[in-house]
Amino acid sequence: MGSFGEDLRMERISRGIALEDITAVTKISQHHLLALEQNHFRQLPGGILNKGIVRGYANALGLDQNDWTDRFMKAYAASGQILDDDRNWTEFAANVGRARLQRHAVQEGRIRWLGALLLALAVLAGVFLAVRYYGLRAGWWSSLMPFTHAPAQSIPAPPDQSLLNPHPSVHPSPTANPPTRYRA
Repeated sequence: MGSFGEDLRMERISRGIALEDITAVTKISQHHLLALEQNHFRQLPGGILNKGIVRGYANALGLDQNDWTDRFMKAYAASGQILDDDRNWTEFAANVGRARLQRHAVQEGRIRWLGALLLALAVLAGVFLAVRYYGLRAGWWSSLMPFTHAPAQSIPAPPDQSLLNPHPSVHPSPTANPPTRYRA
């Protein structure tokens, strides 16, 4: 296994792809592609753009972008050509990634707690409604939770039936025997 640039060039040649084709697909200048193949990393634009160039090149060849980006970062650091600005960019990019993961974890934790709280409230409401239902059915609920509002108005007594019906013989009394059926 040779240097990073040499390995990248060999992959391109083994696939029969010209630098012009990669430039046409990725819109990366041939100058930067040649600098990458020749391990002249100082000729690259620097910062996070270097990783983008490597990813574009690897994608155009059908290679694993993450693997080749990691290999590039190791080769770049080992070459001694890395600038302080590039170190800062690399640290910055790593910190941005970590910060995003931490924010995502915090948001996910909040959503989980909110879901647990809503579930607990739903269970409590269900238990309350079940106890209230059975308490009303059994008759003990009103003794636990007396009403504090004004008492209900009393229901007036039914009117005297003798005043309403002037002919008592037409209206049978409730104690009279019910009519019987005759058999034929």
